[in-house]
Amino acid sequence: MKRIYLDNGATSYPKAPGVGDAVKRFIDDIGSNVNRSGYTGSLAAEEVVFETREMLGRLFNFDHSKNIVFTMNITYGLNFLLKGLLKPGHHCIVSSMEHNAVMRPLMQLKEKGVEFSRIMCDATGMLDPTGIYNHIKPNTKAVIITHASNVCGTILPVAEIGKFCEEKGLLFIIDTAQTAGILDIDFKEIKADAIAFTGHKSLLGPQGIGGFLITEKIARSMDTLISGGTGSLSEYEEQPPYMPDKFEAGTLNLPGIYGLHAALGYIEEIGTISIREKELQLTEKLLEGLCSIKGVRIAGLKDIKGRTAVVSVDFKDLDNADVAYRLDKYYGIKTRCGLHCAPSAHRTLNTFPQGTVRFSPGHFNTKKDIETTLSSVNQILKDLGSTSR
Repeated sequence: MKRIYLDNGATSYPKAPGVGDAVKRFIDDIGSNVNRSGYTGSLAAEEVVFETREMLGRLFNFDHSKNIVFTMNITYGLNFLLKGLLKPGHHCIVSSMEHNAVMRPLMQLKEKGVEFSRIMCDATGMLDPTGIYNHIKPNTKAVIITHASNVCGTILPVAEIGKFCEEKGLLFIIDTAQTAGILDIDFKEIKADAIAFTGHKSLLGPQGIGGFLITEKIARSMDTLISGGTGSLSEYEEQPPYMPDKFEAGTLNLPGIYGLHAALGYIEEIGTISIREKELQLTEKLLEGLCSIKGVRIAGLKDIKGRTAVVSVDFKDLDNADVAYRLDKYYGIKTRCGLHCAPSAHRTLNTFPQGTVRFSPGHFNTKKDIETTLSSVNQILKDLGSTSR
């Protein structure tokens, strides 16, 4: 049975060509730490780390590569940002489509005196940016927004929100977990103060590597969440105050950075536009097919305008988990069923508490994969006797 992987919203598979080789090359041929030694292997690794920061700077149109910080993943990056910037008495604004990587840190901060307001999106996940006006308070510090929903793929209007934040003097923090690598994200154009990214989704790199980009102003004012050895200023017991050492305590995930370096090279070669166009062609075919099947409800937008290649389905009158199980067991189709670490998004989409089956085609899927998926869904619903909408 052929494996059809449609869970790219969770992590991309397969990875970009050369990623596995790059990780292996570091482990087998380099193996050295960075910033701790002056011999050849260590210097070679330092060069790859530097180049990877530069490549991320080009991807996000960000000029200050020293202000690109590597973390384990985007969740760590968002924790660094939220807990390093928000203090007791501060207020921030989020959307109703946020992932728990944002909401759980905010719930922790709430216990320490940080307030937040939630702007409700509509039933397709769309956000009216003018709704932010109604939530502004004298103590509002920041707006934190996901660029696109991990549940339904709806893209939020970050450019409009960024302009508003600049006018009001608010920090603007963007979660790009679902968009980095498929959408053009211009740090300057969208007026961002901080962007968090992960390497293992649409950047087509390995797990365990992510990070954030911050302005110089944020770099100076943001508290350090993790302290420790950096290989710099080792004569002092205080954390170095300069970037990126201020936020990069301990050993970096160098195999992950080598893999991300290879993935970014591949993306630079073929372009984000090419990746996005192919994914949306597959998504259009998937949406058209699913919308024609009785017993299927699409959560969110029903066409490809204003969305990514993340499609969530509620199989009415059936157990969504049963459908996902059958897709995997009998047809080799890998999806994700449940609430996708985003309960607020599911409440917004009216798919709480049952959740959805999420289909997320990626760059390496084919039209044949989508055709097989649609015929498989049809057969499962026929077997289960679902005829109602």
